[in-house]
Amino acid sequence: MNLTRWSARLPGTQRRNAAVPAARGEGGDPPETPPPVGTDGAGVSGLSVPDVLGQVPALIAVTYGPHHRLGYVNDAYADVFGPRKPGEPAREALPELDELGLLPLMDQVFRSGKPRTVKARKVAPPTASRQGYFTFTCTPVQAEGEGGVLVFAADVTDQVQSADRLRDSERELRETAVTLQRSLLPQELEQPDDLRVAATYQPGGTEAAVGGDWYDVITLGAGRTALVIGDVMGRGVRAAAVMGQLRTAVRAYARLDLPPHEVIQLLDGLAAEIDPTQIATCVYAVHDPSEGRLSYASAGHLPILVRDPDGIVHRADEPNGPPLGTGGWIHTSGCISLRPGSTAVLYTDGLVERRGEDLDEGVESLRRALAGATGTPHVICDRLLRALGVTSEHDDDVAVLVLQYPDHEGASVELFRNASLELLGGIEAAPRARAFAQGVLASWRFPVELRDLGVLAASEMVANSLQHGTPPMRLRLRRTNRRLIIEVTDGDDHLPRRRRAEPGDEAGRGISIIATIASNWGSRRTPGGGKAVWCEFALPQSH
Repeated sequence: MNLTRWSARLPGTQRRNAAVPAARGEGGDPPETPPPVGTDGAGVSGLSVPDVLGQVPALIAVTYGPHHRLGYVNDAYADVFGPRKPGEPAREALPELDELGLLPLMDQVFRSGKPRTVKARKVAPPTASRQGYFTFTCTPVQAEGEGGVLVFAADVTDQVQSADRLRDSERELRETAVTLQRSLLPQELEQPDDLRVAATYQPGGTEAAVGGDWYDVITLGAGRTALVIGDVMGRGVRAAAVMGQLRTAVRAYARLDLPPHEVIQLLDGLAAEIDPTQIATCVYAVHDPSEGRLSYASAGHLPILVRDPDGIVHRADEPNGPPLGTGGWIHTSGCISLRPGSTAVLYTDGLVERRGEDLDEGVESLRRALAGATGTPHVICDRLLRALGVTSEHDDDVAVLVLQYPDHEGASVELFRNASLELLGGIEAAPRARAFAQGVLASWRFPVELRDLGVLAASEMVANSLQHGTPPMRLRLRRTNRRLIIEVTDGDDHLPRRRRAEPGDEAGRGISIIATIASNWGSRRTPGGGKAVWCEFALPQSH
């Protein structure tokens, strides 16, 4: 910008800058009259440049020389910061620019001759008449052969406040969405007797869309535990709604104590009814401490990882069917060993999937991280997230479920015991089962009342199996720190049901007796075509 011959006229308009005294030309003569339009660009319709700038609503200041001596400020600038003293270096004459850190920028503009802009600086010095946000543009100028800088400050307070309100609204909307997502997840995980479990959910991205990642832990009775993790693809309330319906359905199907592949088969049909356009994956697994294994079925989900007590990590890759809702696929169950001292991890793809990287590479990174992760399930969750680089800026939802099957030592060994007896049938089976139960429960130092109830339950279940079941038959007793479990298995897959026995009936009372005296009871089909009937007794606090 060329302001030739303007420096002598800058103070010429006292009404535009009362703080700048009238300057005099050389020899004390008054400054010459501003030239008309077209002579040197300093006048417009008889107005000098200060006259024009004085009417501009933006804040304007002009400085000269390498020390940025103040030459001019317009009324808008004086209204905000008060009158300024001309002729002084900007550090003294324009302290607000120094506080805003603009002097180094003005140095750059003066030396380079190129304009620079600083956006949305907050102006709130003690001397300011009002607070706000201004965008400052520093432009080089020339006047009487001397370089200078014109500072142009536009008030952007309304824009900044609008942006702040929009960000606040987006943040509140996101917080609401995350709250909705978390409310659909378990508020507190069930803690089985034989497993230690922990889970974490990390929402992805910064937008207000919720995801469809979910997990659950469901105690099934007889010491068995169902563990489930799933992912409804996409984001938004629709994905969360489908997720909530699937999670509720899993809990209902789990109560039927079905094999994993049958639960997945039911979910497959339900997903197609809920929304055939939504793709969802899921793993449903059941841990049986008596068998020392984790049986599972997968619908398009990533493999379960299991670390053995010796630190070797195995992948449960097969079997794996298509995602839920596709239909026409017969799902099957798989099985992987889960011995005492083992740790298993179920997770969604947000933990291992990265742009430009093969998914198997992410799973392999997780496998290496799990091999070196130690501590409680909560600690392992945190370590896996850190190892895989999941932060608050991660762009995808992440759900992780960690379970440990502890290897009991010390005093806890006495609290977790197993005993079993093979029953060959015949008239001696029932008394043999009663004697076995009596001896085992006595060795476990149960109170007499609980011992008698346990023997009665074992006797009734064995009698029921002898009458309605087929070999092979087995009586199994198990105790944990919280309950006594009695289970009888046989080779017949017809499940018993509780019914009302008439006064004259000689049979039909066994299951009713068990349901009356036990805390809980149930039955399920077992692999190979048999069944298991079980009941539980809660242990007294002293045990």
